[in-house]
Amino acid sequence: MTALSRPDFWYLFDYGMVVSTAPERADWRALEYVTGLDLEPVSSSYWANRLAFDAGKLSPADYWGGVLSRSVSAAEIELLETLDFAQWSHLNSHTLVVLETLRSENARVALLSNMPAQMSARHVAGSSWTRFFPKLYFSGLLGQVKPDQQIFNHVVADLGARPGDVVFIDDNAANIEAARHLGFRTVLHTSATDLREELSKFISA
Repeated sequence: MTALSRPDFWYLFDYGMVVSTAPERADWRALEYVTGLDLEPVSSSYWANRLAFDAGKLSPADYWGGVLSRSVSAAEIELLETLDFAQWSHLNSHTLVVLETLRSENARVALLSNMPAQMSARHVAGSSWTRFFPKLYFSGLLGQVKPDQQIFNHVVADLGARPGDVVFIDDNAANIEAARHLGFRTVLHTSATDLREELSKFISA
């Protein structure tokens, strides 16, 4: 089988919609049952302050209070956080196969995700996918979010890498454009992406 990785490259993965799949309809319905709100549409209160939550600028109480437009109890926060964690925990089997291949090749692999600190802590404590990533970078812990240049600069500095030696895989076009502007090699991940084919293009780059 043709190798997917180069030993001088880092392979930097996003989490949501790359390692994971989209929340399922049943997940959103579970949140709707608890909140009385359909939070799936991009215009909903779930998304209004999500980037600030990802950046660690809002506590869970502040974020969920904003979603519901009222104060929330500790028990409500725990339930909402648990449901939110669950809906972003469906894994992309195609990506996992590629990650297994990269691990078998001893490739240098890292993850950079916009994710609230509390959610990332749950993943680090018990999610199987974290085993693929010796380096994990989460926006909620760094206080920075993609596509801000600072978070990309932090990652390459910590990896000891040049931007041109990093292959960045993300589903968000703005994140891809920001990384490409800094000199990263990039793969815009969609539901139609053949990740194995895309990574193989960098072997002779």
